[in-house]
Order: sequence, then C-alpha cells, then structure tokens
Amino acid sequence: MAPRRSHEGLLARVNFPLYSVEMLTSRHVLVAGGGGSSKTGVANGFEIYEIYHNGQHFVAEEIIRHETGANVVMNCAVRSSGNHSYLLAGQESHCQLYHVNVKIDSNENAFENGRIETLKPLLGRKGSSVTFDEQNLRKRKASHDVANHRRFSTTSKNGTADGGYQNETRCLRFEIKAGDLTQTDFSSDGPFQRVVRISLNCKYMATGGTDTHIRIWKFPNMVQIFDIEAHSKEIDDLDFSPNSKQLVSIAKDGLAFVWNVETGKECSKLNWTPPNNTRYLFKRCRFGVFEGKSNQHRLFTIANPLGKVGKQVGYLQEWSPDNGALINSTVIDESLASLAVRDDGRFVATGTMFTGSVSIYISFSLQRVLYIPNAHSMFVTGLEFLPQKDIDGPAITSNTEAAVLSISVDNKICIHSLSYRHKIPAWLAILIIIGALFLTFSLCSYVGL
Repeated sequence: MAPRRSHEGLLARVNFPLYSVEMLTSRHVLVAGGGGSSKTGVANGFEIYEIYHNGQHFVAEEIIRHETGANVVMNCAVRSSGNHSYLLAGQESHCQLYHVNVKIDSNENAFENGRIETLKPLLGRKGSSVTFDEQNLRKRKASHDVANHRRFSTTSKNGTADGGYQNETRCLRFEIKAGDLTQTDFSSDGPFQRVVRISLNCKYMATGGTDTHIRIWKFPNMVQIFDIEAHSKEIDDLDFSPNSKQLVSIAKDGLAFVWNVETGKECSKLNWTPPNNTRYLFKRCRFGVFEGKSNQHRLFTIANPLGKVGKQVGYLQEWSPDNGALINSTVIDESLASLAVRDDGRFVATGTMFTGSVSIYISFSLQRVLYIPNAHSMFVTGLEFLPQKDIDGPAITSNTEAAVLSISVDNKICIHSLSYRHKIPAWLAILIIIGALFLTFSLCSYVGL
C-alpha cells in the first residue's frame, strides 16, 4: 500500500529549541526545551497548548508558558489523575517535580482578573464561546512558584422554567507549582539526566543518565527503591510497560534489557544479528499494548549503525519483551531519531535524524502508511500521538484515522494526520456481490452451462 498524504503541517512555533513533547490531557500538549545556561538570550522552559479540530484542520492555542531560569529542560514525563497532573522535568543532574492543577471557577469568580475577550466557539459545545484573560496571560511568571492562566467559557444550559437556556460562565485555570527537586544522576564527569519515565499506574518513576545507572523510585514522593548498574555507557532511553511491571532500557553500549520493576532484576535481553557484521546501537524504545489489551504488550525499538560512513540504514523493530526475541523489523533508508506508539497500540511513528522526516506505520505489520519528507529542517527530537483514550476529558475528534505531533530544534511544533482509508459501504458491497452472481448465472445460461 502506498503511503497516504498528510494535509497538516506547522501547528505552532516557539522561540526556543524543543527537546520533549508530552500530552498533558486529552487535548493539551506540553513541549519543553531551551537554549541552555549560556547567555544567548534563548529561554528555557515549557509551554502548554490546547489543540482542537475546527472541522477542516487542527489548531493550537498557547495556554501558558513557564520558564525555568538557566536550566534547560532536555527530557520530561507527564501523568494525569483527575484535575491534577504531575510533570517531571530533567534539569542537568536533577529531576524537578511540578504539580499542574486544573481548576474551574464559575460566574463572578471568572471575572476577577481583567478584561474578557471572546475568541472562538468551544469544540463540541454548540452556541458557546471561549474567552480568556489577556491581562493575566501577559503577566506570565518565570519563577518556580505558581503560574496561572485563565480560559473563560460561556456555556448554555437547559434549566429555565420554560425549558429554555441560561448562561453560565466558567473559567478553566492551570496552576503550575514546583515540588521536590531530586538529584538523579551522579556521574563524576558531568552528571546529566538523559531520560525520566512515570509508570502508567503512577506508582513508579525511572531515571537514567550519564552515570550508566537505572534508578527506580516510588512516585510521587520520589523515594529511591532500586539502583541498578544496568549498562557500561550512558543511558539513552527507558520506558515502562502498559501494566507497569516491566521497564526497558537502552544505552550507548549497544545493549537493551527488560527489567522487573518490582524486583529490579533482569527479565530478558534483546538479541539480534545485524546484517553485514555492522554494529548497531538502539536509539529509542517504546512499549505498546497488543490490540488494545492492557494485559498484553509488545516492545518497539529503533536502531542506527555505529560509525557507518555514507548512506545510513536504520531499523524499526518489534520484540517480545518476555524472552527478547525479535518478532518483526523493517529497513528505513536513514538514521532514526525518535519513536512513538499510540495508546491503543495500533500505530507507530518514527522521526529521522538528517532530513527531519516523519513516518507512521501499522504496528502489527510495520507497513508504512504515511510519509512526510522534510517535516522539519533539523532532526526530529520528539513524537507524540494524539490520544484515542480519554486522559483527562474527551479526546480530540477529527476526520483523521491518526495524528502525530512532532517537534525539533528548529523550534516548530508540527502535526501530521493520517486520512481514513476509503471503504465501500456494506450495502454497496452486497449489491455488487448480488450483481456479480446475477451476471455469472446469466452468462452460464447463455453459453448453455
């Protein structure tokens, strides 16, 4: 099947390089990055955008920006629970915990902070409008204390005596407050946290960095449970399984292991024989559910050749996490930089190193169904699918089968959507079958069979 075309592209542009992207809720995305501690004038921090589909294309609106001073955010992880979300941000050798609270004010409380300006209808709420506090938005806080943004909406409710409608104004407010700051990497030569992950059940977090150790912590109180001497070189990536019982790790030593989260012991090692005696290094790893079943999962990795000059050939691979056996793989004619798996396990996305291209694959066959060449001008640093399941509120509805967000150090947030395949309606298929049978019998009668 030829890859289908994407009709999307640039979603938003920020004024700092982007290194991490996470869905905060079902319709809010968080991007993080920065210019580092050098005095270049490039900010460090993260921004939150609300994404919706207006019937024709995806739209993103900035909700809040939070700057982190001299500390660039190179990696982060998000988990939501009701109206409260946890954000972990890797800042040099430490991991900073942020509490992101969503609060709703109504009526008179919604108008306490300044001028209200109507923007656009809320998706899925007929006859309603969305407004925001422009004055409060301009007073963004760059500290680690509290950052607020108020989004106001006027909704119509059926509740009058004559069965008509009455208006109620509500305010959706984000509060971002810094929590514990914990050192997670202890390398004697430039400690640096490379990756942080939170388990789906919100009981564990895992960190890895330049000191080659994997550390598993209780979450959210960030108490260390295991310190695993996992690799001989720095950790590149980690990921928890959907059932939160396993953790996969890859590193620059070329090895990949699956660990038991409850015991800290090795479960399996990923084994394969690269072609032509070429040495490959795993670049990214992600678990995915199997056909929507949370108790069954599979593992995906991307791998690049080490020290190869000339045309680069990367691999997208599927593994059995229980025994480390390679199940399926596909060749990609470029080095790969990023990887994502949709929450229902149906699609996998990859981003490339040199051309900034993005592809979407069917997970069970690794067949490419969408290819976006040169989506970014530089390598793709992060990918994130729009969720199918409700993280916190209704998921975004659109006329696409799948949509993936991509970020890069070119400061751009892009979205790439996969159009639905055209299907013949059931009634038309039945008519075609009946017609074919009628023509067959007519032909047989005509020739005397």
